Amino acid sequence: MSVNLEKNENNEVIMDIKVDAKEVNTAYDRTCKRVSQHVNIPGFRKGKAPNKTVEKHVGKEYIQREILDSILPRIISDVIRENKYDTVTEPSLENFNFEQDGSLSIKAKVELRPEFTMPEYKGLELKIDMFKQPEDAMEKELEDIREKHSTLKTAEGRVSTDKDYVNIDFEGFVDGNAIKGGAAKGYLLDLAHSNFIPGFAEQLVGKEAGSEFTIQVKFPDEYHDETIKGKDAEFKIKLNEIKERVLPELDDELAKKVGKFENVDALKADVQKYLDSTEKAENDKRATVVLFDKLLADTDIKIQEPMIQREIKAMTEEMRQRAALQGQNIDDLMKKEDGEKLKEDMHSEAEKRIKTALIISQIARNENIVVEGKDMEKRMSEITAMYGVTRDVILQEIQKNPQLLYSLNQQIMGQKVTQFLLENAKIVSE
Repeated sequence: MSVNLEKNENNEVIMDIKVDAKEVNTAYDRTCKRVSQHVNIPGFRKGKAPNKTVEKHVGKEYIQREILDSILPRIISDVIRENKYDTVTEPSLENFNFEQDGSLSIKAKVELRPEFTMPEYKGLELKIDMFKQPEDAMEKELEDIREKHSTLKTAEGRVSTDKDYVNIDFEGFVDGNAIKGGAAKGYLLDLAHSNFIPGFAEQLVGKEAGSEFTIQVKFPDEYHDETIKGKDAEFKIKLNEIKERVLPELDDELAKKVGKFENVDALKADVQKYLDSTEKAENDKRATVVLFDKLLADTDIKIQEPMIQREIKAMTEEMRQRAALQGQNIDDLMKKEDGEKLKEDMHSEAEKRIKTALIISQIARNENIVVEGKDMEKRMSEITAMYGVTRDVILQEIQKNPQLLYSLNQQIMGQKVTQFLLENAKIVSE
């Protein structure tokens, strides 16, 4: 067998392979015998028909294709292994020809991973704008806990304020006609966080319980109901009751209600742990951006266009999968975007992602960093919590699109390599 290799500008290797007649003839005998064991040829028991009879029965082209399928994977694999090629795609068969002298000519193509020189990546100094929790962070977190465990009680002997809840009956009119769906009785409205029409809640401040009055508002120009958007409206209101939020004391009793805390000091320690972890996560995030910006700037990698187009296709599929998990249609979402700008952005992002992935892959090989089963289980749990779906839903998506599993593997590897780099970097405040 003879092999001629030619590497082109797209980082592809063109393989011109000549398989000698002796090897082809051996493959021919083996193929005819295998085929004869699975077909019924009149006058012959299975596996006993002569080669030429088998060939005549199933067709010469069928036998040739079977020969090719039986020897091509081994031949291509041997060429790749002997030349130590680092491939990024499966080899593709360009053409083949069974010659008159009994030999076989094959032309195949394989795409290689771009070669590049890895810069120093350990001990990098990363200057970042360090995030610090505000001085009142603990106070705000504890106040949020108190609010989440607060209760409402009826306020008496005073008018409503903008921090109250009010129980109201209301009915709305536009041009003297009742608004469809614009009436309710016993509705509890939070005046501090109202999502009603602008100006509605504000006009309920300073009113007494039991009072009846009318307010004037205007529906927004972008309101969803075409019949009333941008129009003036009148609402008849009856304020039934004023309620005020009562916060519990920050004590051991509250700590036990919040979680398995023996006392308020244990609760505060847990809050501090949360604040410290979020501070570290934010600074790691900022350092990661600086880290990879530096590595990308210091690493000269020439990416071939076919790789970029495959990555764009993968990115589009990822968007489709995320949209599906959230019950959305990717095609509808993409129609809302500027088509040309979206293509440019995706091309640029795809190139950046490929370069980043190549750097991560090289560091992982250098440092023997691998993805383990426990890493995948953890990532699956994160996804179920993030999208509010079951593990079975994710597995079904992976079965429909195996590329998703590869994507998850790459995400995990990226996280592990990034963590390694941060642990070996010097992060300083800019």
